[in-house]
Amino acid sequence: MSNSLFPWQNGVWQQLQQMRARLPHAILFHGAEGIGKTAFAEQFAQSLLCERPLADGHACGACGSCGWFVQYNHPDYRRVRPEILDDDDAADSGEGSDAGEAAGGKKSAKAPSKEIKIDQIRALAGFMNISTHRQGQRVVLLYPAEALNTASANALLKTLEEPPPNTVFLLSSNSLDRLLPTILSRCRKFAMPLPSQQDALAWLRQQEVKDADVWLAEQGGAPLTALAQSQSEGRELIDELLLHLTRPGVDGALKCAERLQKTPVAEVVACQQRWLYDLFSFKLCGTIRYYPRYQKALAALAARTDTGALLRALKAANERRAIAEHPLSARLFIEEMLLDYATMFI
Repeated sequence: MSNSLFPWQNGVWQQLQQMRARLPHAILFHGAEGIGKTAFAEQFAQSLLCERPLADGHACGACGSCGWFVQYNHPDYRRVRPEILDDDDAADSGEGSDAGEAAGGKKSAKAPSKEIKIDQIRALAGFMNISTHRQGQRVVLLYPAEALNTASANALLKTLEEPPPNTVFLLSSNSLDRLLPTILSRCRKFAMPLPSQQDALAWLRQQEVKDADVWLAEQGGAPLTALAQSQSEGRELIDELLLHLTRPGVDGALKCAERLQKTPVAEVVACQQRWLYDLFSFKLCGTIRYYPRYQKALAALAARTDTGALLRALKAANERRAIAEHPLSARLFIEEMLLDYATMFI
């Protein structure tokens, strides 16, 4: 297939083609999580490597280069991403982890990393120091860019400061404020907007998602995240959390934390963050973004607290989100979060 973009990406694809005449050495695709940025960047990478690109800029899908690309073994293409993503589909890529494997070809017993490590950036040196296949371009796709740790970000920065010839870096990010300003300054930023509600709902219904409007609202208009959540296990526990948030209390907080302790903590924190945003939004202007089906409960709770308390709760939720991936005790972490929430209404 020469074009497998999501329906809402056709317009931005046409905008991107205007850059091809004077292609920058690094493009940073940025926007909300769950709108298809990485798939879009992969389409662009394939089109850059294609031997016979179509008039609209898409890859032909039939040449030898396209054949290599779809099998993830193109000699002039590299993906750089956290091990945890690579581990999910290593069998499809045929490359294994970008960070390498343990001695003897055996995978490390360690849990796959959620960061992009410095070794992965250093490994690009050999790739970029050899001639390109058929004197074409070389493409590196890196995502999500905010997964770079301090060491790997600095190593990438050195490469971006002195880019090798015939090499294009494509980065994808959900959060620009988590990237080094120096990296931002060396990339051409390309914004990827949220799809319209009409386009997103139409696509979700094509995927046979029930209650598509509910899922889309909960995920802030991001259709891919809405689809993933609609198919995920543990939805009953998230609904239990939402029910507790409508009826805050100390006893309920302890019981709910016990039930939720095996649910990913980051997911629990994100759910409460969205709830607090809706509370704050309703308090200020009477609008609800994420949980319109709970409008009555949100209205009642907004009347029981003040703006200052909500601002403090939102700040605390942001701080918890930053450490939610590595809590010392999931149960205690969630207990504290829900108890703090309950105090706003005492």
